Amino acid sequence: MNYFSPSEILFAAFILDFIAGDPVGLPHPVRWMGNAIAMLEPLFRKISTDLVKAGAFFSITLILSVWLLSFLLLKAALSISPFFCIILEVLMIYYSLSAVSLEKAAMDVYDSINKNELGRARKKLSFIVGREVERLEKGGISRAVVETVAENLVDGVIAPLFYAAIGGAPLAMAYKMVNTLDSMVGYKNEKYETFGKVSARIDDVFNYIPARISVPVISLAAQMLCGKGFCSFKTSVQEGRSHASPNAGYPEAAFAGTLRVTLGGPNYYHGHLVSKPYIGKKFGKIKIRHIKQACDLMLLSSFLWLGILCIVLKIAGL
Repeated sequence: MNYFSPSEILFAAFILDFIAGDPVGLPHPVRWMGNAIAMLEPLFRKISTDLVKAGAFFSITLILSVWLLSFLLLKAALSISPFFCIILEVLMIYYSLSAVSLEKAAMDVYDSINKNELGRARKKLSFIVGREVERLEKGGISRAVVETVAENLVDGVIAPLFYAAIGGAPLAMAYKMVNTLDSMVGYKNEKYETFGKVSARIDDVFNYIPARISVPVISLAAQMLCGKGFCSFKTSVQEGRSHASPNAGYPEAAFAGTLRVTLGGPNYYHGHLVSKPYIGKKFGKIKIRHIKQACDLMLLSSFLWLGILCIVLKIAGL
């Protein structure tokens, strides 16, 4: 029986995400990861009075456990049937992707703003961003959506495909645990400043290369969509470091250069105003229409990245 190549497995997982998205009500490994984090956090906090060490043990244990469990599941599936193993690996990688669900979430906010239902728009926005949304008006809501689409292009597509290409489904699943840990405990507040420090740093390390790879991919998509590839690339090179995160600024700056809008700036988090530098200061204010344009850019970038990875894997003989 012939095995599917790694590029064919990546392609199948990506197309499955494009067709099915994130089916509501069905089991999802990322939700299981979130449940495990919430359940185990109190136990690991008791391990040491040094919360940095406790948090480090917490994050490393969970990441390695997800990798090992995924690896063992694939080995068990292979012992049953090579075809069953392939199906399971495709499903694991599919569950690590979120291009279509990201586009749907962003467009749900877009539709609510268009209907002038700002309360509904804020509520939908709160599902996909960490900042406080109660004070945001149309411009602030639109800016938040575009920023999260840009950042989650890396978290939800470029990085998981990158790690799946390197280490298969187990590494893609481990990356999703890294990402989930950061989203749940990687905050700079009183509760997680120390305990979540290592989780946040691990996420920074895992996203370092994918965030920078995203720049030429987004620029290529920008050139194909609207002829703004050079502006996208230039803005990212010049302003990608203008962000509190060592990684998020690069895709955000590329999006800012493509859409020619200003992103970044101060936001409220957990009751505190956090000053962040502006990205794309020379461009204009963001409009509602930029949400849809950002989604188009994200989806095309996703397809281009899949194509690039498949070509590289084929050339490598994998």
